[in-house]
Amino acid sequence: MKDKRGLTLIYTGDGKGKTTAALGLALRATGRGQKVLMIQFIKSPQRTYGEKLMFDRIGIEMIQTGVGFTWTKTPPEHREALQKAWALTKEKVFSNEYDVVILDELNNALAIEKFPIDDVLPLHEVIDLIQKRPEHMHLVITGRSAKKEVMDAADLVTEMKPHKHYYDEGIPAVKGIEF
Repeated sequence: MKDKRGLTLIYTGDGKGKTTAALGLALRATGRGQKVLMIQFIKSPQRTYGEKLMFDRIGIEMIQTGVGFTWTKTPPEHREALQKAWALTKEKVFSNEYDVVILDELNNALAIEKFPIDDVLPLHEVIDLIQKRPEHMHLVITGRSAKKEVMDAADLVTEMKPHKHYYDEGIPAVKGIEF
């Protein structure tokens, strides 16, 4: 794997399945002996998610760095979490320890407009990381509202589009499906 060119894959859009696609890719890469890391930018370690439970069982490293949805905490709490998440991301990506790094919901974080984030999660640094990551590393970035600059820097962009969703019928998040 170390002699191959890594790819940048973006899973974005308003439809369901962005994180799920990245989880499947993590399983596939691990099955092929690749070392995988998933950093979750919005999900908090204070909540229990099925993917974290399973990844712990099978030895895929997952780090939850968020504090939850933007309406659940104060802007300073989110800004601090994003700053720490971004510092950790740069450290882990440039450690050269991983074959695949998944930055789950990074697009969501970059799209925050309720409070300033560019000083703690600069878009130009994200583009720089994509371009300067270890050559063999595959980078997967998920989340709604991917920035044009991020999509332009990617090798693959898949947009999930909803046609029908049970949320519209009042069915809330389902254990084992959404979390």
